[in-house]
Amino acid sequence: MISKPRSALLVVGHGSTVNPDSSAPTFDHAAAIRARGCFAEVRCAFWKEEPSLRQAFQMLESDDVYVVPNFISEGYFTRTVIPRELELDGPLTRRGGAQIKYCEPVGSHPRMTEVLLRRAREIAPGVPPDRTSLLIIGHGTNLNDNSAAAVKEQVALLADSGYAEVAGAYMEEEPFAADWWKLTTQPNVVAVPFFIADGLHSYEDIPVLLGVERRGGPVFRPYSLRGRQLYYAGAIGTEALFADVILDQVEAFDLDHAP
Repeated sequence: MISKPRSALLVVGHGSTVNPDSSAPTFDHAAAIRARGCFAEVRCAFWKEEPSLRQAFQMLESDDVYVVPNFISEGYFTRTVIPRELELDGPLTRRGGAQIKYCEPVGSHPRMTEVLLRRAREIAPGVPPDRTSLLIIGHGTNLNDNSAAAVKEQVALLADSGYAEVAGAYMEEEPFAADWWKLTTQPNVVAVPFFIADGLHSYEDIPVLLGVERRGGPVFRPYSLRGRQLYYAGAIGTEALFADVILDQVEAFDLDHAP
């Protein structure tokens, strides 16, 4: 197990001013890592809520700090916002006797395929993969190609996962999640949101796009729609395995920047 008794870990999330569930997975994963005792300090900071990114280093006492973005895709926030707000010079920043190590975001880690498969199997246990379509749902936007790139990469990586077919769909660009029944052919469809947190998108927006009529009870469950069984899972970022992915990104940084 990783051991950094003289280092701090800062897990950075997006956060939200209107949705408290947005930051919950980041806090949960940080707490799980803190309980392992492998860092001197483990803290969280957010772009859209407290504690803010600009307060981050005031919370830390260690002179050696690893920063891991808890973001799905490599894009505007990880390349521009976080480095700007934390005043980073690049992967390694030296400032006032301290060194800050900026790691890759969790969504770029190879274990994302493992996380996706685990989430898909949890929501549809015993459902034969060879008669199932796996649908990965991302946000998508015409303003940022990276938003869809992470989903497309996972679709390619999961092509040989044993599912009859694997497809991607998006909320705001083609192919649209609302057309899930056109994008898939199997009697069973497992839909997994490729998001960090269960919030407004996964609880409300995506179910509407899928045609789910909620009548109380849990939203993440099987539904009978259009003559098929649709299994709707929670966002992958709530998976406990994310704590291990965060630690993996720390180790990857050390390997990539070994003296």
